[in-house]
Amino acid sequence: MLFGSKKDKKSVLTPLADVGTMGMHLVASTFIGMGMGWYLDKWLGTKPWLLLVFLILGIIAGFRNMFQEVRRLGRQDAQENGPTGHDGQDRDDGQTSDRR
Repeated sequence: MLFGSKKDKKSVLTPLADVGTMGMHLVASTFIGMGMGWYLDKWLGTKPWLLLVFLILGIIAGFRNMFQEVRRLGRQDAQENGPTGHDGQDRDDGQTSDRR
């Protein structure tokens, strides 16, 4: 190929897609919560209380989704790379295996 192999493109595009997904989780959840609160306020005449409540719930849901995605990516990375880091060396977690 002229610009590199498909594997190189995939290794670059996959993390970018994951980051884009996390950003969309934050934005979409916030706007969905805000929209629900706005419509409920309009319907029930409780301006601006339900808008604020659902906006906060949307932000919380967005961060929750983002953290779940980060945890999923961490598990996926650990499965692909095993107990060693990217450099192939064993990780030192500060604990010794010497027990007396």
